[in-house]
Amino acid sequence: MNRRHLLGLGAAAALTPVAARAQSWPTQPVRLVVPFAAGGPTDIPARLFADEISKALPQRMIVENRTGAGVVVGTDAVAKAPKDGQTLLYTTVAHSVLRPLFPRLPFDPVADFAPVSLIGVIPMVITVNKDFPARTLPELIEKLRAEPGKHDYASSGNGGALHLATELLLRRANVRANHVPYRGTAAAMPDVLNGSVPIIVDVATTTLPFVQRGETRALAVMDSQRLPQLPNVPTTAEAGFPGLEAYTWHMVLAPSGTPTATLDQVAGAFGRTAREESVRTRLGDLAMRVVDDQSPAFAKSWLDAERTKWEAIIQEAGIRVD
Repeated sequence: MNRRHLLGLGAAAALTPVAARAQSWPTQPVRLVVPFAAGGPTDIPARLFADEISKALPQRMIVENRTGAGVVVGTDAVAKAPKDGQTLLYTTVAHSVLRPLFPRLPFDPVADFAPVSLIGVIPMVITVNKDFPARTLPELIEKLRAEPGKHDYASSGNGGALHLATELLLRRANVRANHVPYRGTAAAMPDVLNGSVPIIVDVATTTLPFVQRGETRALAVMDSQRLPQLPNVPTTAEAGFPGLEAYTWHMVLAPSGTPTATLDQVAGAFGRTAREESVRTRLGDLAMRVVDDQSPAFAKSWLDAERTKWEAIIQEAGIRVD
């Protein structure tokens, strides 16, 4: 198979053997830039994929943690990287809200990036202090409706995923609660546990241990499917709020202008790895549900929908990041 024929395969390249695809990608070690700290909930899956993909490629995939200004520093590094598939961004839902929250970025989060592969989604879980007088989501909504502005909810920071997911819930239910932002979930949880700020909508990975120990009560999972770790906790649809879904998701992006054939090859590498049973099991332990379609087309459609959803919430709630 010659190089011209290989590059002409387009989307079908994702199904070709690694040895054949390696003629065009990669030609040197691949940098997988993670704009979050090492050892965190985004870094761990990124390293899992990098290690597994490295076993199949002629060049290693190396995780590079580039933190600073939220996710801006690492994201900017990828935006300005060569358009050859050798530098990739492994990021989260944070990418979908960069434009409305940070209007003076050194890059365009839409025009400067090509979605490659949506890896999976980790749902948010609507949770309250164990002694809070609401045992179901409808009871929580009724409590907030009966006592508008009386109750507080915690988040990991203004404009973050937890803040946005809670605002989505409040606006969908047409109720009010007071936002109390903290510098991260670890700082927020003591006040949730002691009941001074009794409500938090948190990522399943983080909230599971507290729920399983009985320290907090999960009212609903903001997903279309129940969490295997919380089989008795209903989805938001089952609790009477169909379509009320919120996730932190993991996605791979490349600099805009990267050749389509290369994007397909990168997506194929991540897709094959995501379908490995051992990888799915390890991601499942992190409460991540691997999606069935890791193609660039699906990643783009997902990212476009997420941008539309969260930009509307940011505008409606008047959320600003100072």
